[in-house]
Amino acid sequence: MRTPGICHVEDFHGTDWRPRLARAADLGLDHVCLNPFLTRRNDPLLISDLAKPNPGLGIGGSIEDVVREMAALCKPQGLGLCLDVVLDRLAFDGASAHEAGDLFERRYQSDVVDPRAEGSIAHAVTVRPDADRIASWWASHLVRLADAGAAAFRLQGLDLLPAGALREIVAATRRESACALWAWTPGLAWAKHSELAGAGLDGVFASTAWWDGRAAWYGEELDSLARVAPAIGVVAEARSLPADTAARRRALRLAVATTDGLFLPEDFAAGVEDEVRRATTDLQRHRLPTKCVRRLTGSSAPVTALARLDAADPRQAQRGLVVLINNDLAADHAVPVSLDPLDPVGGAVLGEPRLLDGRPVPDRLQPGEVLMAELAAVDPVKDDESHPASAAVTRSPVVIDRVVPQAPGFAVRRIVGRPIAVEADIFADGHDVLAAELLWREAGESEWRRSPMAPLGNDRWRGSMMPRRVGRHFFTIEAWRDEFGSLSHALEVKSHAGVDVTVDIADAVAYLRRLGLGELVAKLDRADAAAAVRLLTAADTHHLVAATEVRHLPCRHPEIAVEVERPQAEFASWYELFPRSLGTFNDVVAHLPRVRDMGFDVLYFPPIHPIGTTNRKGRNNTLKPAPDDPGSPYAIGARDGGHDAIHAALGTPEDFRRLVAAAREHGLEIALDFAIQCSPDHPWLRQHPEWFRRRADGSIRFAENPPKKYEDIVNVDFYAEGAMPELWVALRDVVLHWADEGVRIFRVDNPHTKPLPFWEWMIADVRGRHPDVIFLAEAFTRPAMMYRLAKVGFSQSYTYFTWRNNKGEIADYLRELTTTDVADYYRPHFFVNTPDINPYFLQSSGRAGFLIRAALAATLSGLWGVYSGFEVCEAAALPGREEYLDSEKYEARRRDFNAPGNIVAEITALNRLRRLHPALHSHLGVRFYNAFNDQVLVYGKPSPDGAEMILVAVSFDPHHAQEASFEVPLWEWRLPDNGAVEVEDLMRNNRFVWQGKVQHVRLDPADLPFAIWRITPMGARP
Repeated sequence: MRTPGICHVEDFHGTDWRPRLARAADLGLDHVCLNPFLTRRNDPLLISDLAKPNPGLGIGGSIEDVVREMAALCKPQGLGLCLDVVLDRLAFDGASAHEAGDLFERRYQSDVVDPRAEGSIAHAVTVRPDADRIASWWASHLVRLADAGAAAFRLQGLDLLPAGALREIVAATRRESACALWAWTPGLAWAKHSELAGAGLDGVFASTAWWDGRAAWYGEELDSLARVAPAIGVVAEARSLPADTAARRRALRLAVATTDGLFLPEDFAAGVEDEVRRATTDLQRHRLPTKCVRRLTGSSAPVTALARLDAADPRQAQRGLVVLINNDLAADHAVPVSLDPLDPVGGAVLGEPRLLDGRPVPDRLQPGEVLMAELAAVDPVKDDESHPASAAVTRSPVVIDRVVPQAPGFAVRRIVGRPIAVEADIFADGHDVLAAELLWREAGESEWRRSPMAPLGNDRWRGSMMPRRVGRHFFTIEAWRDEFGSLSHALEVKSHAGVDVTVDIADAVAYLRRLGLGELVAKLDRADAAAAVRLLTAADTHHLVAATEVRHLPCRHPEIAVEVERPQAEFASWYELFPRSLGTFNDVVAHLPRVRDMGFDVLYFPPIHPIGTTNRKGRNNTLKPAPDDPGSPYAIGARDGGHDAIHAALGTPEDFRRLVAAAREHGLEIALDFAIQCSPDHPWLRQHPEWFRRRADGSIRFAENPPKKYEDIVNVDFYAEGAMPELWVALRDVVLHWADEGVRIFRVDNPHTKPLPFWEWMIADVRGRHPDVIFLAEAFTRPAMMYRLAKVGFSQSYTYFTWRNNKGEIADYLRELTTTDVADYYRPHFFVNTPDINPYFLQSSGRAGFLIRAALAATLSGLWGVYSGFEVCEAAALPGREEYLDSEKYEARRRDFNAPGNIVAEITALNRLRRLHPALHSHLGVRFYNAFNDQVLVYGKPSPDGAEMILVAVSFDPHHAQEASFEVPLWEWRLPDNGAVEVEDLMRNNRFVWQGKVQHVRLDPADLPFAIWRITPMGARP
């Protein structure tokens, strides 16, 4: 039977049926449902006499005559006649009730009607629960009407039917007639649906008219009905038609899209005739036997997506129809789920979506639009590769998984002299005892060093290695089934339980005999059972066997690289200055004691090379320099040379060598800037024009980092035809040149704007020659790029610390750096300011703000740095910008480092504490604790042995005193909440005791906006 389109007629005005039936046929509908067709008792649900037609039909004669004539009128129009019957009730005073006899009973006989009861019940007799003849009684009436010409029946009144009655009615009718039987299910309890399943119904009705396009219940109803029969959508109620044509169009599209048929009032089509015709066409076009409905979106989504599938089990679906409903009548929206393949919420593997007319599905739905997309089954991908069992049996049954540390595809970073803990999940099938070793070697070695790994529980194992030299190392893990260990363990357990172990001892002896351990076997042959157990479980026996046995099918994890670096890669205090502001290199030498006395150990210079004159920048980055303006040192290259030359005003190469040596004598290491950019006057533009990309007019585009412009520099082209690999090698040779001059630390300018393959190659090549070289990435860019630069070889990186200015931001950022995978390869360098960045926080915070940022940087990271002028609280800025007024990048600056208000003493104290306390040598291990004031951050760093902790409290308010109660982490030493710790105030040099978990601190910016304590459990110190 074709998908039904039913015109519901309730108003029998006039007696000329032909134009009304023709109109229904013209709309593409195929059935007319007349209600009330039979004589009723002023209630559409109460049939008085099944043998008498409704006089309003205007057709005389018996019920058979009327049905026959109406069917004859419908037939030329291609329409079937549908009649309504109510199965569970009859009018109590009608002829049919008397005819039915004891099949029905009257439940209410009082003059007073219960207002809670359904209205028609008060005047009805309802089917008896034990009416066993009800099926044959109803079937006889239905067959009589069907024989007269009725093509279909809408079966109402299912609520009170006895269980199984409908199934019997349908079966009895089916034996005599092929008429269609459609069950009216709106409002029927869903629990009743299961009784209808398998009853042989031709259709059921969905509550489409009462759905808003969003609510989840409708999808559930459709799914429940799909297990019974095809669903016919009730488009609207005759008594409450949608008020406007737009609402009617939407109601129609919802019904067409979500169900298999239409049931609409006769007057519904007024004004939407074309849409009704299109709807009936679409119904025939998408004839999908819906057996299951899955909702793909939530009720609050602007677009509802439903999947109609052709199998009750989505896993068996071969076809599907996805319904997309934009519930927003004012705006378009994107398709919210995947259709190719179908979103997994649908449970079916379908794809290749197409609209009903074959067009592709658009990416967005227009306001109020309803679309249907047909989907087909997608064949799985089959592996053509063979899988021989002979290969599988050679693989180890042992699994090594979740190894840490690792940075897949790259080296993890560690510091020489510090043990490297390695953990992994190691397991196998069954209950055999496993064994595992940690293996490691230096690059270039072939022999592995080995140390045993120990189980931690729950299949987690741990081992440790101690590299003794700087440079590339590798480690791996080997694990195997310990056959003798399993035998020994079984012996020990059974022996303690009093179980006879004679056979187990024999198994162990046989195993030792196969290993050729004759002397040990002889001892066992002479021992009694107890002595044998002791000998077989002894540690010496295990060591002897381990040195002798051949491991069967061991599992070895792929090698993991470790870049072992010198301590300064993780712990250093940097001071940045422009040599030209002091004069020459010889003048810098005179300032070395001042830098050293503040506690810094790395002295970093911006570029010291010749500066070009073309497009030279003047003061404050102007484009018109004065004759004596020195230009930006980042405009590298002039007639005097390029990246391997020294600006003549600073001195000679010999002067630089004396400076490097003098710095070393003061405990300072020189770091140089490696900036891959050129002034237009750089010798490379004349010597290697092929290394630069030229524009159509022959010019070279100057460098930009919007909104910043650098008219005085141009960039090389790494992938120019003549630059590969010559440019790459030349840049590498620049670094090697300065390494030969004694420089082992390079701050790299903007490495994120140069190719990652270049850095990976160059750093590896340089470190292969000078393993102690350190590269710092000045990469203020996206996190993914910053982390990737660390993976390809940079030892350290500038960070977002500069812009993390409140409690939550700092804590969240440090957790990211210390508790995620980046902790294995990314080391943050906390510079408090740079020549390029005058942070907004410092511009308005005064002296206290500088102390706040210094305390945070110096105690949170093992690497921190300041740019000259920070110690005297320089903050004058270009209006509205994070740049210094009278920037030292464009002019020489003279400073009075003893000016009132300086923070030299505090910086000196911070660096002294950093050197004294290993807990402050790394960013790792930081823990944040509760401080009950949003302006106060409290955090701690335990010492490597856990015996003590450095606890820090910092106020983020540079203008007002802040007080906070905070929690002392007594639990770190398993102390009770009323426990006590000894406290040393490291900034004020006094000692006291804290009793109890909650303590109080007051931080005054006029005095000191931070506090640093060393705390130890009471009585723990000698």
